[in-house]
Amino acid sequence: MSRALILVAIVLVGVLFAWFRWVGQGGLGEHETAGRITPTRRAATLDAARQAEIAAAERSLIEQASSAERDSAPVHPKQILFGDLHVHTTFSFDAFMLSLPLAGGEGAHPPADACDFARFCSALDFWSINDHAESITPAHWSETVESVRACNAVAGDGGDRRGDEGAAAEPDTVAFLGWEWTQVGPTPQTHYGHKNVVLRDLDADRVPTRPIGAAALRGKGGIVNPFGTARSGAFLRALDAPRMHDLARFLRETGSVPTCPPGVPVRSLPPDCMELADSPDLLFEKLDDWGVDSLVIPHGTTWGFYTPPGSDWSKQLRGAMHDEARQRLIEVYSGHGNSEEYRDFRAVEYGPDGRARCPAPSADYLPTCWRAGEIVEARCLAAGESDETCAERAATARRHAVDAGSQMHLTVPGVTAADWIDAGQCRDCTQPAFNYRPGGAAQFILALSDFATPGTPRRFRFGLIASSDNHFGRPGTGYKEVHRRGFTESRDDASGAGVVVQRMVAPPAEAPLPESRPFDLATTKLTGFALREMERQASYFMTGGLVAAHSAGRSRTALWEAFERREVYGTSGPRILLWFDLVNPPGGGDAPPGGGDAPPGGGDAPPGEGDAPPGGGDAQSGEGEAPPGERDARVPMGGEVAMNAAPRFEVRAVGSFEQRPGCPDDATTALGPERLARVCLGECYNPSEKRRPITRIEVVRIRPQRSADEPIAPLIEDPWRRFACDGSPEGCTVRFDDPEFAAGGRDTVYYVRAIEPPAPAINADGIRCERDAEGRCLEATRCSRRLGDDCLGTEEPRAWSSPIFVDWSP
Repeated sequence: MSRALILVAIVLVGVLFAWFRWVGQGGLGEHETAGRITPTRRAATLDAARQAEIAAAERSLIEQASSAERDSAPVHPKQILFGDLHVHTTFSFDAFMLSLPLAGGEGAHPPADACDFARFCSALDFWSINDHAESITPAHWSETVESVRACNAVAGDGGDRRGDEGAAAEPDTVAFLGWEWTQVGPTPQTHYGHKNVVLRDLDADRVPTRPIGAAALRGKGGIVNPFGTARSGAFLRALDAPRMHDLARFLRETGSVPTCPPGVPVRSLPPDCMELADSPDLLFEKLDDWGVDSLVIPHGTTWGFYTPPGSDWSKQLRGAMHDEARQRLIEVYSGHGNSEEYRDFRAVEYGPDGRARCPAPSADYLPTCWRAGEIVEARCLAAGESDETCAERAATARRHAVDAGSQMHLTVPGVTAADWIDAGQCRDCTQPAFNYRPGGAAQFILALSDFATPGTPRRFRFGLIASSDNHFGRPGTGYKEVHRRGFTESRDDASGAGVVVQRMVAPPAEAPLPESRPFDLATTKLTGFALREMERQASYFMTGGLVAAHSAGRSRTALWEAFERREVYGTSGPRILLWFDLVNPPGGGDAPPGGGDAPPGGGDAPPGEGDAPPGGGDAQSGEGEAPPGERDARVPMGGEVAMNAAPRFEVRAVGSFEQRPGCPDDATTALGPERLARVCLGECYNPSEKRRPITRIEVVRIRPQRSADEPIAPLIEDPWRRFACDGSPEGCTVRFDDPEFAAGGRDTVYYVRAIEPPAPAINADGIRCERDAEGRCLEATRCSRRLGDDCLGTEEPRAWSSPIFVDWSP
């Protein structure tokens, strides 16, 4: 071959190499834009009619009371507004991955889709955008800000900041700007979890130049590149153009943003860097430097997908790790499951030497580390080894699993999702988050105390909310249990394209060996989603919940004030109406500071059905007039009060509307058939005139620690009281007191749940087990098309009130 031909060949190879490199870095891809918002405002008459329905529902409850109560019980002066404070678009790295056709995705769902969905599909009163800060480039942040401003402009929010009169104060939907601080620590000591930052204002001088992300997520074990390796990513790009080319460009844009230099004041940092904070105290410090009004809302606190075994929230109550002014709300339910209930089990326990070890299983919990030993022992015996040898290998497997932390599932070669059965799951919790971590349960958090300052215990005082955590630009998807693909993050990996994606993000296939091996995060070649239990968690994704605000109006200011006073509650998706008040605060007509307004009046209580622990107090019959002072001032949910008399409470609850199929005419007209099908998937919030009943009211009582060594479990009484309702569509009213409070002489937290009858719900059964007589799982069935496209199970829709914090005042 002549020298010229060799030179041409070299040049061609170089050109091809450069071309493939250019393509692999997104040269053929398009920048992910914010999209276009539908320029139509929702009819104001719809919002007025919905508020009239809520007022009518409360009037109907009051009319069930005695004549004396009816005469003195006007309807609550505040509106109940429903929203979602946790929504992702394809500006988030994981949402972008889920949008890929190979992952069964629908393509781009940018911020404009979230705005249209909130206004016309779910018909929300408010929502916030919370894309992962770690993948938001300066360009995407600028586009996010402008898109949220545009959403508010078309919704009729003229920039109201102080509740001024006029159209600006009555928008159809209020969109809040925010992001998610997505921290993942590899050990219990370094893990703080995920928190949504929500900003009050949209003025240029009130919006940070950039969001603040978590440093840990961009390091080893992070998931910024969802495919983990360049090889698998390049292969997928070749298979799935053009969307994969867009992903390549997205990853290139994200990876090209430098980290902001440390130690520089936030307003002096360059505009084109990524600002990071390793821990909550640094996040709060940076928000202080920005000086903007913001809330920081923890979520997914029991979600073991990323939370290391052994983690708990006690360290986050110490010093600057908690900011009482910003951390006022906590998300107890989302599309990732329920994080409310405390259980006394742990994924690992610690011996006197401080070293983690594997706990034995119990009736309601099988530790994953213990299951690792069972798998290895069964394989070992099947291979013909002695009982003694196999028992030793099982013990070693448990040790390897404990040492591996969140990667326990990677210590058993050739293991499948089915092999793990229901290990790590809370068997007796309601819609629990995957791989449940009770040290992050809301009840555990509310029971904690820190005694760094003698005589003044520090506590978390959170309002309880729910949201969706939807990753398809769809805030508030819980109105109907449809579209497992699109309304939840579940994916069917049983066939087709899902198998390709699963193989790209899963560890390499291995033979099922009869012994375990250690796992070291520092040396493994696995990255991204290959480190996580992607397959099993798909059975635990829900459609998500809502946050409801008792607000003085529809304005941004009125909503923000409701958030700050914690006068909010969460639902598992349906729009249940809930009021919860302390009716006998000290001072009679003088409402305590921070208590806010609450509905006066009483109403009839059920006749005391259900169980109540001794000394819990009887349900008040509602007969006759309420004691003096009760109608003059109340402390609503979220409020604080100090007293030494027995506190008395009232709960009012009304069920949600049954839904009609399809979408109402206003949504169809505004969006048009094509966008309605793409954004709403043809199903909208479409209430009938029939309300579902409330079956029961449950009261949870928590008495926070009085000493650092006081065990948590006995402090949480769930339920402390339970009241059966008569099933009337008009709703249910309950009155009760706590005669033990005065004698106990300790601070106490009360909140309530209002529960509807069982109804079908996506993934409601989680991992389904065939069990033996002792309740042990013999075989597990994961959610897949074998169970129907939506994997429907049965759940009881519910609402959680924010607590009322009653301090003992001698």
